[in-house]
Parts: sequence; structure tokens; C-alpha cells
Amino acid sequence: MTTSTPPAGPRRRRRWVRPVLAASFVVVPLVEIWAILQVGQLVGPWWTIVLLVLDSLLGAWLIKREGGRAWSALRTALQQGRMPAREIADGALILIGGTLMLSPGFVLDIAGILLILPFTRPVARRLLTTVVERRLMVGPGFGAGPFGAGFGPGFGPGFGPGSGPGDDERPGPGPGGPVVRGDVVE
Repeated sequence: MTTSTPPAGPRRRRRWVRPVLAASFVVVPLVEIWAILQVGQLVGPWWTIVLLVLDSLLGAWLIKREGGRAWSALRTALQQGRMPAREIADGALILIGGTLMLSPGFVLDIAGILLILPFTRPVARRLLTTVVERRLMVGPGFGAGPFGAGFGPGFGPGFGPGSGPGDDERPGPGPGGPVVRGDVVE
């Protein structure tokens, strides 16, 4: 009886995710409580509550305004027939920023506002693009093409005629082999 072991690649790469999430679920609330206490000592408890409420109202207004702009830009891009990559990234960042704004506190609200504001969002968009490109690039053969890294000639191995192993033996039209004709029997 033989046992097979799962591939170690993806599992090993993601081994750090659980400890980081566990630490963030402990550290982030502690940092938020510390920040609220510091602001409370500086301006008093009632003004701290007022600032938290104003912060939430500002965040809701920003989310509504920038979310509407992102939706309008997405619709315009689709109507023009172009790929709405930037608009989708902006929508995702506004969604993440809005989610961060839902938590009570000042630290995550600042991070959320930075993701929502139109003049700070391009920095976050570049970071998001870099992360997504790294996740999409899976092996050698992926060069840079007109659509960025990972989308080179033929979109890498396995895409397009004659680009993958065994394509020259594949039946079908073109240089790969003859067309096999047949009837569908039900």
C-alpha cells in the first residue's frame, strides 16, 4: 500500500497565513483600543465619541461618493468596449476601505480612508496590481507583453496553437493535424 503526499509547493507557501491572521486578530484590536485611549486622554471621552461618529460619517460619505464614481467609470469603460481593469481595482479598493471603515477605531479608519481617497488610491492600486501579477505568474514562459507581466506572446505555455506540449499531435484544423469528422449519436 502506497501513500501519496500532497504537493508541498502551495501548502508551504501559505503556511504563514494562519499565524499572521491570528496575530492580526489580536494585535489590531489592541492597537485600536490603545489609540482610542490616547485620543480620549488628549481630548476627553465625549470628544473621542464625537470624533468616532464624525469619522464614521466622513467614511460613509466618502464610500458613497467614490463608490458612485467607480461604478460610473466601470459602466463607461464597458460601454466603450475596453477592459475595465483599473475600474475593477478601484472598486475593490473602495470595498476594502469601506470594510475597514466599519470597524470602530481610528487606525483602521485611517487605512480605509487612504484606500478610498482618489489621490491616495493609485498607490494602493499599484500594490494590488503587483500582488495579483505575482499570483498569476505560475512558471517559466510567461513574459511581458502588451498587457503586462504574465501576458506575453501566446499568454504563456499551453495557450494558442503550437504553444504547449503535444499540440503537434492534436487532431483539428490547422498545422496540428487533420480534422476528424463524425456524427453525434444520442
